Amino acid sequence: MRSLQSVVLDTAVPGEVRLSIAAVERDTGLSKDTLRVWERRYGFPQPGRDPFGERAYPLEQVEKLRVIKRLMDAGHRPGRIVALPIEDLRRIGDESRAAAPRSAPGEAATQLRFFADLVRQHDVDGLRRALRRTAMRLGLARFVVDVVAPLNALIGDQWMRGHLEVFEEHLYTESMQVVLRQAIAGLPSDESARPCVLLTTFPNEPHGLGLLMAEACFAVEGAVCIGLGTQTPIWDIVLAASAQRADIVALSFSPVLSPTSVAEGLRELREKLPRPVELWAGGTASVLRRRSSAGVELLASMEDIAPNLRRWRAARG
Repeated sequence: MRSLQSVVLDTAVPGEVRLSIAAVERDTGLSKDTLRVWERRYGFPQPGRDPFGERAYPLEQVEKLRVIKRLMDAGHRPGRIVALPIEDLRRIGDESRAAAPRSAPGEAATQLRFFADLVRQHDVDGLRRALRRTAMRLGLARFVVDVVAPLNALIGDQWMRGHLEVFEEHLYTESMQVVLRQAIAGLPSDESARPCVLLTTFPNEPHGLGLLMAEACFAVEGAVCIGLGTQTPIWDIVLAASAQRADIVALSFSPVLSPTSVAEGLRELREKLPRPVELWAGGTASVLRRRSSAGVELLASMEDIAPNLRRWRAARG
């Protein structure tokens, strides 16, 4: 009697491309633990096995996982969508986009499509030049709110619909990070200014573009920003806040982390930070809009940063 592993290998299509679980995690933003839980709970995905007995995912399953991830980013719960056929998932995505308010009409929408076209043309230099010019014309704060935020949504939507490859989405993200870092570096600095803001993400939260957008908004308002990058353990955040004498710890969340991980992590961090240090949280994770956390200032958008900084300064004379 043949083993399950040999059956999977025997029935695999010769020459078919399959991805390892690590590659699927990188490409979709879904953690390995999430993929394994869904496999047990919902019967999807259904990977085969490679010659070493490790999970190997067909490309069509990876494509469906990408669509599911984008729907989750839009607020859909996995229990209601994971088991659906991909045609239904795409229909739900189309309906959600049709119902969403258009935040970039007219000339603004044309400009966003121009940037997306440069991504598809793989014109890295042209994309970065165009983004830099736009940032200089609008000013950094308006650039983040009026261009970067809606352009992120457009690129993510095109990626979900299969109009962009994974490497093209990465090309865009890297280019935008370069432009934002250069713009931040060009701002006047005052090391004695307050508040001092420590920016990072929790472990298993690899997305840093939202964090960089927040840093730009803080820096424009005259805050001193200390960036730790992504995926900092909670106790190290506490140590860094003490070492840097941070007034505010600011965290960015995408839908990668589970709602429980976000809520429990914020609660733990709040307990460990000295009471005078404020804890601010923002991003696209839907749990931030559904649950309040004691002692945590929740930012609904980048535009909330400036008024909250004014509130912080007014409270300290």
